[in-house]
Amino acid sequence: MTTIALPVLFALFVWWLSTGVVIWLDGLPGRTFRWSMLGASLVLAIALWGLAQTSADATVSGAYIAFTCGLLVWGWHEMSFLMGFVTGSRRTACAEGCAGWRHFGHAVQTILYHELAILVTAVALVALTWGGANQIGTYTFMILWWMRLSAKLNVFLGVPNLTEEFLPEHLQFLRHFFRRKAMNLLFPVSVTAATVAVALLAQAALAAPTASATVGLTLLATLLALAVLEHWFLVLPLPDAALWQWALRSRATERQPGIKLRFGAPSGTESPAVCFGPRAAPSIHRRRP
Repeated sequence: MTTIALPVLFALFVWWLSTGVVIWLDGLPGRTFRWSMLGASLVLAIALWGLAQTSADATVSGAYIAFTCGLLVWGWHEMSFLMGFVTGSRRTACAEGCAGWRHFGHAVQTILYHELAILVTAVALVALTWGGANQIGTYTFMILWWMRLSAKLNVFLGVPNLTEEFLPEHLQFLRHFFRRKAMNLLFPVSVTAATVAVALLAQAALAAPTASATVGLTLLATLLALAVLEHWFLVLPLPDAALWQWALRSRATERQPGIKLRFGAPSGTESPAVCFGPRAAPSIHRRRP
């Protein structure tokens, strides 16, 4: 039983902690961002090395290490986006009346470099772990990428609770690409597909022939289940932000004069807060209207 329970608890804890760290660092004054990214880049290098080393380590400890390294690699991308280092070619909102495919194209431009960086990293992870017995780290990154893309598309198409990660002031223009509506046709497809994947991973974990395989599959199933839960946060009014109140305290530090922030956005706006930390949707936060 512990072979299942421990990886579930581990995945929950690492998801919660890594998300909180990203939120806390992103809430600090802008002058700290360069140092935060320098530290994150060092962690990224160590995580990539860890993934390469554990790719041939088909043990329980290897599964835990690879999973953690995959989350750390993802965390670097979230920080680089939220702190404005790797975003897109567009830094402004659309003109009044912009809609349809033109509006979608503008939305893509705002995150283009970020998505390309993730694509390059995904290719690098596949190359680093190619042929290895332990692919948990690579699968971790892929799950986060898949569910992050799903969440982005859903907030673009429209959901009741607009969510992203605490949108810092320099990314406020992104709120113009979010839409509030009761439901969109993609949401049930996204949730259903991911839920089926969770069930298949859980079934495979229970039937796995070795302890390391059980642990690895359980870690992936838990992470994907958290991503599904975060998708439900898009439509259900649940106080998920309470989980990271300790991290939100950094937002009480220096801010630009004349700007009042409420959970990361100027008061009076309905924009979501941008914070997709290392979670696959590991880290989604929502601000209620």
